[in-house]
Amino acid sequence: MTRRILILSLLLLLGAAYVAKASKTEQVPPRDSLAHFPMQIQNWSGQEGQPFSADVLAVLGADEILNRVYDAARGSAVGLYIGYYQSQRQGDTIHSPLNCLPGSGWEPVSKDYLTIPVESRGNTEPIMVNRYVVQKGLDRQVVLYWYQSHGRVVANEYRSKLFMVYDAVRLNRTDAALVRVISPDLGSESVANERAVSFVKAMFPLLDRYLPS
Repeated sequence: MTRRILILSLLLLLGAAYVAKASKTEQVPPRDSLAHFPMQIQNWSGQEGQPFSADVLAVLGADEILNRVYDAARGSAVGLYIGYYQSQRQGDTIHSPLNCLPGSGWEPVSKDYLTIPVESRGNTEPIMVNRYVVQKGLDRQVVLYWYQSHGRVVANEYRSKLFMVYDAVRLNRTDAALVRVISPDLGSESVANERAVSFVKAMFPLLDRYLPS
């Protein structure tokens, strides 16, 4: 297992070096700005979240960020974060929530994968996402997140990096996004999980306009 990890890490380092040195201008298809992402998604009403500080924005390094809270009913709010990177050639790469959340004081309780059937381009298909339960004091949250690029949804961070290298060579593109949904646990983890899944199902079909395939 250790040998596999070392080989994978070496491949990622070599691939990242290649991508960084490539000088071709990337041709990213047109997309709508995240600023135009709907505030009303089915029965979910959105509002802007707390602005990030300049230090946090610098660490994230994203070209565009969406940070909102969507509420379907009293006490049924979820947080939506999308960080879009038009290019990852110059060192600004996607930061995993596994690193960011502990840095904000949220400690991991459990982590697994979750399959969610979503509508995409008129078809229903499953996507696999990360499911991460975190706790800070008495507060708990269910966090669902994934990496999305060129119409592809990937849960595993290492696979996402490998696809970045592959697409850089094949398509001359390294654009990608992190999509994260946070659902507070207000006394029932299963209810928090169902709330997050319900929102993902409502929101996912809209992403194609803002994250180019």
